[in-house]
Amino acid sequence: MYVFSIVMIVASNILYHIAQKSTPDKINPFVSLTVTYLVAAALSVVALLFYKTDKGVLESLQSLNWTAFLLGISILGLEFGFLAAYRAGWNISVGSLVANIALAIALIPVGIMIYKEAFEVNKIFGAVLCIAGLILINR
Repeated sequence: MYVFSIVMIVASNILYHIAQKSTPDKINPFVSLTVTYLVAAALSVVALLFYKTDKGVLESLQSLNWTAFLLGISILGLEFGFLAAYRAGWNISVGSLVANIALAIALIPVGIMIYKEAFEVNKIFGAVLCIAGLILINR
């Protein structure tokens, strides 16, 4: 599952960016996003039928907290942000790279302060290289 999860993320992100970049400019972005979420909701319901846990659906619903709502808000921001970026002219190869490197750098203090993650010298060096890469790629 360790490797599979990353492979799934990468494969899904490839499809995601192809779909975002290929969404017609004349379509209302929120119509497109509504259809996107309806498809995702339908697939989630189907997956729910096959993904068995110790808790039932009602018990799981009762266990929900603020994170599900914040995730919904953040996903809408992500979706609209990438759609807007591609409509503004970002190339698929550069836009996602810049966004993901900036995200990785922004998550460093989050990991350190909130989740008490270690950040050794080699990671600092890697972050510096990422920042240098952002500077170079945007020239």
